Amino acid sequence: MLFVSTSGALGRYTTLSVPVTIGLRALLALLLLLVYCKWKNISLRIKKKDRALLVVSGLFMGLHWITYFYSLRYSNVAIGMLSLFTYPVLTSFLEPIILRTKFQKVHLLLAILVLLGIYFLVPDFDLDSSYTIAVLLGILSALFYALRNLSLKSSVNTYDGTALMSYQLLVIAIILCPFFFFEDSTNILSEWKPLLALALITTAIGHTLFLRSFKHFSITTASIISSIQPVYGIIIGALFLSEIPSLTTIFGGVLILSSVVIESIRSYS
Repeated sequence: MLFVSTSGALGRYTTLSVPVTIGLRALLALLLLLVYCKWKNISLRIKKKDRALLVVSGLFMGLHWITYFYSLRYSNVAIGMLSLFTYPVLTSFLEPIILRTKFQKVHLLLAILVLLGIYFLVPDFDLDSSYTIAVLLGILSALFYALRNLSLKSSVNTYDGTALMSYQLLVIAIILCPFFFFEDSTNILSEWKPLLALALITTAIGHTLFLRSFKHFSITTASIISSIQPVYGIIIGALFLSEIPSLTTIFGGVLILSSVVIESIRSYS
């Protein structure tokens, strides 16, 4: 989670356009994961019937990253990361619709808790405010992330997580490649450090370690640990970007993350 939490500060630090940043992140991370799969003899074979689903999940993952990074650009690390962590509650509402599971009324209370948290993130709803736009983009990113996770739910028990991530990165890299020609890419060489950090630390190492942690922790523990991500991200942002969140932002974040912890404990107890 410490490695994954670097996404906020790195997303704010790089000056390249968002599509170019995400495209290069995906391409570099894909190359690193392919080397890892070769080293660990991880099979990349996917059944024909599952390929379309992987493409769709890759699209959702790419949209999640793009909207998240735009949210960071419009605000700061704290607002971007906290608004993104509405995804567990969004997932609880989408899962009964998509996977035909039973809806649980307790999720309404958690949704109210999240809405209160969002209110404190943006006390004055004004579309001319960059913070309002940032929170809306963060929630949209959370929606795409929830859809991505739900679309992969049937595949995680069949294929290695690293292989699934590799195919998603491939989809993102292919779709965003045209932006390298239409967007300003003159500063790519000068931005190689944050791009490599995003690809290596955040994506390849961070996500792989988190998947591997499932072998050593219960799902409950892993889920609760994941809610520490915005806290790490805010600390990293404060240390390296001098972004200190306001008290209202902190309070709103506490409400949102409380819903995440409650849902994690309740769902897997």
